Amino acid sequence: MSRLGRLVRAGAKYLKEHPDEIKRAAVNAATGRFGVPLAALRYAAGELPSSRKMPEDVELATVPPAISVGASIDAMGTRVRASGAVKIDGVEITKDTIKLSIRVNDLKLKLLDEASASPVALLIRSGVLDLSKPGNVVKHLPKRSPVIVEAEGDRITVDLMKIPKLAENRALHKALAIITPLLGIRAIETDGEHLYVAFRATPAGLPAAVEALRGVLA
Repeated sequence: MSRLGRLVRAGAKYLKEHPDEIKRAAVNAATGRFGVPLAALRYAAGELPSSRKMPEDVELATVPPAISVGASIDAMGTRVRASGAVKIDGVEITKDTIKLSIRVNDLKLKLLDEASASPVALLIRSGVLDLSKPGNVVKHLPKRSPVIVEAEGDRITVDLMKIPKLAENRALHKALAIITPLLGIRAIETDGEHLYVAFRATPAGLPAAVEALRGVLA
């Protein structure tokens, strides 16, 4: 069975075992919120393809309004266990941009190979890294990903449209041009065992959305 098929089957099984989620979803929809059970995110994280470039052994928990994340990652050739509290502090979405401003607190880094003598390992052992301000650390990385557009203090801003596959996806650009004038994201936060996305409707954006739709249909 494909990875998508496993996700769909797992979702159906979860709803069958937790019928209250359907009622919860209806109530949240009425208030402009969409909730995702953390169990679903944990399952999706477990389905990530195995690769040194991908996080492994991902652990997720809620520390409202943030989410606690732990994962084993490859930091410039050094295997590290990273953990911290992550909060989406701001969202900016246009037809050409998907920016997420992320605040990272309580960051901890642990070497998975104590014998490593890499520059990253030496920095972690020395204690000179100010993990209370991870943005400052990221800002001075020699090979920083182009997805990271700003980093300062405990805040890191990423633009997902800097990912080539998304940047080159014309259908995505057209969809965003139609949707973003009408609908925005007000907040992303956690509560108990759920991650919530709160939407903001902007009826005044209807003319721009209609104009974008005409451009797509022309």
